[in-house]
Amino acid sequence: MTTIQRPVGELIRRWRERRRISQLDLAISAEISTRHLSFVETGRANPSREMVLRLGEHLDVPLRERNQLLLAAGYAPAYSESRLDDPELAIARDAVRRVLAGHEPYPAVVVDRYWNLVDGNTSVGLLTEGVAPDLLAPPANVLRLALHPDGMAPRIRNLGEWRADLLGRLRRQVEMTGDPELDRLLDEVREYPGDEPEAGFPRRGDIFVPLRLCHEGTELSFFSTIATFGTPVEITLSELAIESFYPADDATGEYVRRLAAARGTIGA
Repeated sequence: MTTIQRPVGELIRRWRERRRISQLDLAISAEISTRHLSFVETGRANPSREMVLRLGEHLDVPLRERNQLLLAAGYAPAYSESRLDDPELAIARDAVRRVLAGHEPYPAVVVDRYWNLVDGNTSVGLLTEGVAPDLLAPPANVLRLALHPDGMAPRIRNLGEWRADLLGRLRRQVEMTGDPELDRLLDEVREYPGDEPEAGFPRRGDIFVPLRLCHEGTELSFFSTIATFGTPVEITLSELAIESFYPADDATGEYVRRLAAARGTIGA
């Protein structure tokens, strides 16, 4: 298969249009003339390496795609990409594992750009209990785990609103990155059977979309927070996200702590 390399000017224009930013606004924020920006986008001017990086920053282009801009302009990539188990990422890897361990007895997962499960604490088993083994085989994808009919979906009491929230997050990610692999994932998971979003309106008084999950006949309620590295200049770290689940009510917190104590995973 032959990959067609688009001119850097065309790529910059596509990113600008994806962000719904005018040439004038981008030129002002990047401190260049609209004439020069127009020349870059039409291929009449070749941007310097510094200019490509500056435009990528002001357009909030992900690091992976900033490297593609540089390559299209004839420059070497600026951002490295390592495996999470590489020695260079040992400090970051240790920090992630401390966060996961410190969140016990509540579930927490680490996912990559494509929602693949990178790591998780022992309490993740509370969420994945009963999931089909093939969905848990590496690389397990947390969207498939959550929404596939052989995954968590049958146990999610508010599948409509939870599904709508996950699909909305993925849709925004597709818009942000323009990644065709994410677009294919979106096409796949939204075809899974399940309640339509309108069937799962939040209850009156809710301040977030909870995950209402049945566990051994008991309905549990969780909300989640997402953490990312604040100033990454390495692609792998820039694409990691830690999602931590917290009890949304006292009954859930008590149930999870009691279950963990009974299993000996953490003190009550």
